[in-house]
Amino acid sequence: MKATLVIRNIGELATPIGHSARHGAEMNSVRLVADAAIVVDVETIVWAGPATEMPGIVGPVPEIMDAGGRAVIPGFIDSHTHFVFGGYRDEEFFWRASGVPYMEIHSRGGGIANTVSATRAANLDELFAIATPRLERMLELGVTTVEGKSGYGLDLETELRQLEAMRILDTRQPVDIVPTYMGPHSIPQEYKGNPSGYIDFVINEVLPRVQEKQLARFCDIFCERGVFELEDSRRFLKAAKAAGFGLKLHADEIVRIGGAGLAAELGATSADHLLKASADDLEAMSAAGVVATCLPITAFSLKEPYADARAMIDRGLAVALASDFNPGSCYSQSIPLAAALGALYMHMSIEEILTALTLNGAAALGLARDRGSIEPGKLADILILDAPSYRHLAYNVGMNVVHTVLKRGKIVSVRS
Repeated sequence: MKATLVIRNIGELATPIGHSARHGAEMNSVRLVADAAIVVDVETIVWAGPATEMPGIVGPVPEIMDAGGRAVIPGFIDSHTHFVFGGYRDEEFFWRASGVPYMEIHSRGGGIANTVSATRAANLDELFAIATPRLERMLELGVTTVEGKSGYGLDLETELRQLEAMRILDTRQPVDIVPTYMGPHSIPQEYKGNPSGYIDFVINEVLPRVQEKQLARFCDIFCERGVFELEDSRRFLKAAKAAGFGLKLHADEIVRIGGAGLAAELGATSADHLLKASADDLEAMSAAGVVATCLPITAFSLKEPYADARAMIDRGLAVALASDFNPGSCYSQSIPLAAALGALYMHMSIEEILTALTLNGAAALGLARDRGSIEPGKLADILILDAPSYRHLAYNVGMNVVHTVLKRGKIVSVRS
């Protein structure tokens, strides 16, 4: 067996296994190996298991990394963020804290509209400079792949600029970026009172340019009462699917309008938020294989009930957890907080949380074939924890327990 790197003295290796989303009870199936080793050839895992069973290495002597008896898990996949934006909305945080509902802020002309103004004013270099330290923080927290959405331009030029910033960022730092076009994030002032007209504009003017420039893998829409309701959401998503994009939905976050059912109907890769999704629509998602992406830090920040991850898993759904990092409803990249909230308020086991943050996060981006677990053939996206067990991900509440991050077999972050 050829190798460029061997990680030895792993006190505990913990990983889900597989090349697709884990559903229902499968989410509890985590491979645990004490006194483990991992063998990497360039950027790919070629072996992982008990150190005493490691095959012999042929060829040049590999680099040896000592994990120091620490626990090792796969890199986190943050499958829902909005990390490229200008400006801040700190005043809205305190409005919400005092009891002003999110949609009331939205209707006042606040919310997304505030970020649109700041993002439209930022040029490409400024967006790159703004987003770079955010990715650095993600990497320190163990995020090795992140999804990023546009949606703070609501026009042609700024939406393309957001996506172009992600393309450049993807080549200049270690975190892999999966871009999503989300022009239908809100109704811009130019189309106030005319959501259908805006969807026409998006379908006819923006989607073709995004497709032509190959700037996005997915398309997403805020399917919500008073924003884009079912029929406009269906029109946009069908056009996006016909153009070759994968589909995602912000579904049933504020009001139950059937977004989760629409995700099942159209075969979306994931439906996200789902705080108010109906039991029937969740059953349809399960049958259609749509990943349910829960965003507990957003519910925490909005002081809303959490998505019922326990019921989703018990119904056989594949559940992912993500940060939803954005300037308004969730100004946080804290994967540790998401893990703790999953355990404390969403009634998830630590094994389900680990799977939701790794393999199922990868599946929510259509990437489970090559990442999200530590097994032969997968990318060597690996976290060494400053802890003896993966259980510390939630037990050490809200704290970053990531010691070392390897991305594609290279050390890219070490906590001092």
